[in-house]
Amino acid sequence: MAAKRGNQTVRSMFLSMAVVVAVAGVFYVANPHDENADPLKAVDYRVELVTAQRAAPYPVLAPKGLPKTWKPTSVSYARQSGNSWHLGFLDPDREYVAVEQSTAPARKYIADVTHEAENTGKTAQVGGETWQRWEGPKYDALVRAADGATTVVTGTAPYERLVEMAEALESEKAPAPGSESGSDAESGSDADADAGSGSGEA
Repeated sequence: MAAKRGNQTVRSMFLSMAVVVAVAGVFYVANPHDENADPLKAVDYRVELVTAQRAAPYPVLAPKGLPKTWKPTSVSYARQSGNSWHLGFLDPDREYVAVEQSTAPARKYIADVTHEAENTGKTAQVGGETWQRWEGPKYDALVRAADGATTVVTGTAPYERLVEMAEALESEKAPAPGSESGSDAESGSDADADAGSGSGEA
């Protein structure tokens, strides 16, 4: 009798497992899914951009007119960390490109956001502005100091993609609370960035 009850218990377990698998299969088939879908979701950075534009003491930059094949993946603004603005993207080839701005001491800030890239001594005219070219073991970068902040376009993407991002950057001063419209931020005079320049350099 004990052996018979044992066989019935095992049989019941197998039947229960079969029911569970069958139900799971039904849910899998009934729910649409795309095995080729990108698991990394695009972020909507518009709210953070307006917040940063209102809070930062410099014109906050963001790209306009980039193709939809560029995917924004991260955004942040940290007033306590040198008024630092960060906006990260994946380019059409899924390489990383970030826009970084801050009033922190330039030498350390550039090293941090570029993972120790170094100034090549070369410059490039991008979007009518002079940028310095930096190269590193992990990230390359375009660097510019102007309007009281250091701006860095950096990432794993090739130089041409960094240029494409830099060309698309624009600043638009957010309207003050209670105002109906805001005026565009003044671009100010150009200034070349170097490893020891930037607002707040120690």
